[in-house]
Amino acid sequence: MAPLAEALAAAARRVARVAAGRRLDPVEEAGEDLDEARNLRAATADLCYATLRRYGRSQAIVAALSHRGQSADPLIEALLWCALSALESKRYADYTVLDQAGLACERLELARAKGYVNALLRAFQRGGAAMAARLQADPQARWQHPRWWIESLRAEYPQAWQAILEAGNGHPPMCLRVNSRRITTEAYHERLAAEGIEAQRIGPSALLLAKPLPAARLPGHAEGLVSVQDAGAQRAAACLDLKSGQRVLDACAAPGGKTAHILESADVALTALDADPVRCRDVAKLLGRLGLAADVRAVDCTETGRWWDGKPYERILADVPCTATGIVRRHPDIKWLRRPTDAGAFAARQARILEALWRVLAPGGKLLYVTCSVFGMENGAVVDAFVASAAGARRLPLADGGAAQLLPGAAHDGFYFALLEKPA
Repeated sequence: MAPLAEALAAAARRVARVAAGRRLDPVEEAGEDLDEARNLRAATADLCYATLRRYGRSQAIVAALSHRGQSADPLIEALLWCALSALESKRYADYTVLDQAGLACERLELARAKGYVNALLRAFQRGGAAMAARLQADPQARWQHPRWWIESLRAEYPQAWQAILEAGNGHPPMCLRVNSRRITTEAYHERLAAEGIEAQRIGPSALLLAKPLPAARLPGHAEGLVSVQDAGAQRAAACLDLKSGQRVLDACAAPGGKTAHILESADVALTALDADPVRCRDVAKLLGRLGLAADVRAVDCTETGRWWDGKPYERILADVPCTATGIVRRHPDIKWLRRPTDAGAFAARQARILEALWRVLAPGGKLLYVTCSVFGMENGAVVDAFVASAAGARRLPLADGGAAQLLPGAAHDGFYFALLEKPA
């Protein structure tokens, strides 16, 4: 079977589900030949991510070239989006993409559409340059984000909105967090260099790789020397003002990177909560690889009666659920699944989480509020409203002296941080 045809068919199925409002499915390895399965998995994942990063553009191209309008089969439309992505990537010869797209129609049991798919792709070959110029006038096609998202960022960040959108369309950086309990950052940096892996130190425990690579290829990964964690996310542990002996709560812990970083940073008694039992098992597995221990519980942090023992916590990390608009280059389906009302709905939930966690915070204790969002409605607006309503609550400067809002850039994703102190 032709590898590209298989990858196009598999990617089209997943992208079609995203277009219908579902999260992007993970690409599983399947087949008797392990190398072939891994190659197919990698090619499919690459097509899915590339297609969703340029989804607005591909939609506009298909709409402009198609005479079928909204009557086109959703799966065929998704195949066309993926094929256009393959064409524009220049990883394959044009004739290869056209040929394999036709074979992908057969894999999808839509052989009747081969002529239509071929004709549309050839039309793009002939007029792609002129069309690209016309698409610059279409904001959604130009910026690869929904129009409401573009307008929101333009209003909130008049000087930075274009850079934020461009970052959201790019490939994410790969940053490592060195486990300081097992090796120094300097020593691990030297170990990378000895393996021919280029990296730059950008934080106390952070090493930014020049080129991404599978985690399994990182020296000492299986032994717990290092983890993959965005440099922006690594800011959380430093801003918590941790001290040995403290009782600490990570209220929304999964997938566990910040949980582990807390434990790597100080000798604390840590409780880690998450509402999803499957994700809690992932947290426990991660801690096991790193040689760390915490009390991990599958429970909603707002239901304090189910998990709190009455002893207050001196530090609380509230890495709350959010729109995830600061990490869309890692999850490009988010751009097309979010709706204009989502930030407000998340903000209401975030306020409830803050209120619940404030009750279990010790007098004089500190709570770090974190999101991976760039929308102020679920960041500063939530924190400001809470501080105004919670008697004596005050906002403290962040330990690293940085701004509360970290916008996505070349070295890190987008995050928001606010440190709150409860009156003694």
